[in-house]
Amino acid sequence: MTNTSRQKVLFLCTGNSARSQMAEALLKHKAGEHFEVHSAGTQPDAVDVRAIDALVKFGVDTKGLASKNVTTFEGIVFDYVITLCNKANNECRSYPNAVKQLAWDFPDPKERAGNNPFSTTLTELNSRLSMFLSVEKNAISPESTPQINSITEVNNQLTDFEPISFYKCLTDDIRLKALMLTHYHGELCVCELMEAMEEGSQPKVSRNLAVLKKAKVITDRKHGQWVFYRINPELPLWAKSVIAETTENNISQIHNELQRLAKMQNRPDRANFCK
Repeated sequence: MTNTSRQKVLFLCTGNSARSQMAEALLKHKAGEHFEVHSAGTQPDAVDVRAIDALVKFGVDTKGLASKNVTTFEGIVFDYVITLCNKANNECRSYPNAVKQLAWDFPDPKERAGNNPFSTTLTELNSRLSMFLSVEKNAISPESTPQINSITEVNNQLTDFEPISFYKCLTDDIRLKALMLTHYHGELCVCELMEAMEEGSQPKVSRNLAVLKKAKVITDRKHGQWVFYRINPELPLWAKSVIAETTENNISQIHNELQRLAKMQNRPDRANFCK
């Protein structure tokens, strides 16, 4: 049933090209049934493709994201106006028609150091939004509160996910490389992992994949003789970020494996199998 009394939220930054776009998509993802979410910029620019890529990588829908000028929403009352950079906060310090205004200052991922600044910013935004939902949930009607708790659980996904089991999974060479290779390619079958890691024992690889699956780090799907593995799309964002940043900052550690996989003959044709 559609909630007709959703709280209106507007995220503001200068360009409406990265931070505010990611914040808009994340809040829709986490609690879109209870919040009507928009974003805008004081000096709008094109949406940065790296922001879109980061959202897609972590399973967040990017449909409908577009850069908009703050004047687009002139005269509209928002329950929350949230600025995401100091410049936007200075320019819109007292936004008209804002019931409540919050100032969150996040570094611009375009200027941020590191190999994966957009994923880092996305993870930080996710943590702040989780805190926002926890703090501001009383603003939602009492009858809606159980629903938003449910939505938060679904979109944070694995509520029974165990960090200790997750980190234990990373201590084995086969498991860690399997995760890095799977993150890089998106989906791999056992035979491809065996070829990449030059591991002749299928039971050994399968046992390690079973450990990852039991810990809910990966999921599998079977099609005919092939079993394909991928990073669990329901992993919490922080866990996805650990895998992503480990892979992207240590790609040299799987260089040889990637080369062997690229030369592998008779690899399964995913075009025939993927749904």
